[in-house]
Amino acid sequence: MKIYKFGGASINSVDRIKNTGNIIQQGNKDKLLVVISAMGKTTNALEKIAENYFAGKKEEAIELFAQIKESHLNTLKYLTVTEWQNAETQLKELFTEIEWLLHEKPVRNFDYYYDQIVCCGELFSTSIIAHYLTEQKVKVKWLDARDIIRTDDNFRDAAVDWDFSGKQMEEKVAPLFKDYDVIITQGFIGSTDENESVTLGREGSDYTAAIFANLMNGESVTIWKDVDAVMSADPKKYPDASIINALSFTEVIEMAYYGAQVIHPKTIKPLQNKNISLFVKSFLDPSLQGTVISKEINKNLPPIIVNKQKQVIIQFKTKDFSFMEDRPIHQLHELFKEVKVKPNLSQNTAISLLCCFDDHAEKIDLLAGKASELFDVTVEKDLTLLTVRHYNQETLNKLSQNKTVVLEQKTTETAQMVVR
Repeated sequence: MKIYKFGGASINSVDRIKNTGNIIQQGNKDKLLVVISAMGKTTNALEKIAENYFAGKKEEAIELFAQIKESHLNTLKYLTVTEWQNAETQLKELFTEIEWLLHEKPVRNFDYYYDQIVCCGELFSTSIIAHYLTEQKVKVKWLDARDIIRTDDNFRDAAVDWDFSGKQMEEKVAPLFKDYDVIITQGFIGSTDENESVTLGREGSDYTAAIFANLMNGESVTIWKDVDAVMSADPKKYPDASIINALSFTEVIEMAYYGAQVIHPKTIKPLQNKNISLFVKSFLDPSLQGTVISKEINKNLPPIIVNKQKQVIIQFKTKDFSFMEDRPIHQLHELFKEVKVKPNLSQNTAISLLCCFDDHAEKIDLLAGKASELFDVTVEKDLTLLTVRHYNQETLNKLSQNKTVVLEQKTTETAQMVVR
């Protein structure tokens, strides 16, 4: 069995859905389990509905949801004929999950309602695609991932119960392949032991594919994207970025740690544990080689650049000029936990600590305010963090040209610069 994963860009139009259907049909010589995200910008739209609902703006939330319903039903019209009635019925049943909620008053925290609303995007998209494939005479089964993937109740970033989920897959998923060639299910979502919907973290559909692959001993995972392969940098920012055809699990974990957006950070470990290869291929041109990610080490990698914008540096300086050691460091790390921030880069001096963070304005303001009770605090915003794996001096010089380097760190493999 192979696992395919398709993101929102691969199904954001009728033509794209048909293209995805073709890729699935070409691949179903093997048994396929297909994980699919919400269509296009549906998740963003559902987030706005959750925000309006929680803010008491019921009418705005209902109006926004009406637009989502109309969009999905309209897409369905261009994809199904004989399956239209069955598909419409299922979609409308799924719509009610949100409709019932929008007519209640919120009594729990925002993250709970976020998950109940946002998880539905994947349910809508997979329903449409499963019925489209049925119309194309594919032996396909739609599966609600919430019936399989059990989690805790840490809404918006739930942790998987691997033992329970594994039993569910063995009992409920594996037998389906006796009668079906393709199983369509959702990325990003699961449920608690009280059947409350949860999400696994933003962009968590890659992780879902890895969970299924690990627990069902899949042959491989293929993530279909709108790029030719994994690149050495974002080609929109760095036009001379090159294609990388092979990467090790370790290298991809490092890239994800430093902020590369190619593969979700949680995805690699379940695959590495079972030595399951991960392919990144283009849904725009499936004939391209793409990238294979496996245990094999590639020793001839070019400099790999990760560019993180909207960064802020905070300097925490002891007020009495005492050394920045044990107790002050401990106090700061306790504050980081309290405010729920994590430094992307940090550097000690004798009496201060410099930290680079993502600029989440509310959290940064809160952190600076709390820290100022204990330290002298200075904040600089509108910075960029550049990370270069397998760097050379020529690359570093080029990246820092006409910029001021505010903070710099190097190891033998990785260089990081915060620049303004």
